[in-house]
Amino acid sequence: MKSIIMTGALLAGLAVMLGAFGAHALKARVSTEDLTIFETAVKYHMYHALGLILIGFLGFHYPSKTIQLPAWIMMSGILIFSGSLYVLVLSGIRWLGAITPIGGIAFIISWLLLSYNLFKS
Repeated sequence: MKSIIMTGALLAGLAVMLGAFGAHALKARVSTEDLTIFETAVKYHMYHALGLILIGFLGFHYPSKTIQLPAWIMMSGILIFSGSLYVLVLSGIRWLGAITPIGGIAFIISWLLLSYNLFKS
């Protein structure tokens, strides 16, 4: 539980750093469209980092098996969804946009699985 909270907090801090990088360093270097893509990556990164913190706190009230898999899937979603968008904008490798929905599906699965596990518990 503590490790999930710590991971969420670290990922939230990283989201703030990347958001600042996007707002200050990228603003003059990338297109408006790419800046919007980067901001979307940061938003979902932060939302799900906070989600991990929430899941970690739930772990103090529910068995660890209830929250561990949703937490891992959510971390994977951050890596795949936001990570693919960060790399797409920074590298210009546009085909990475095709990977992004896999991360979105991971987000959906993690929230639904968490809900189901809490219901079962």
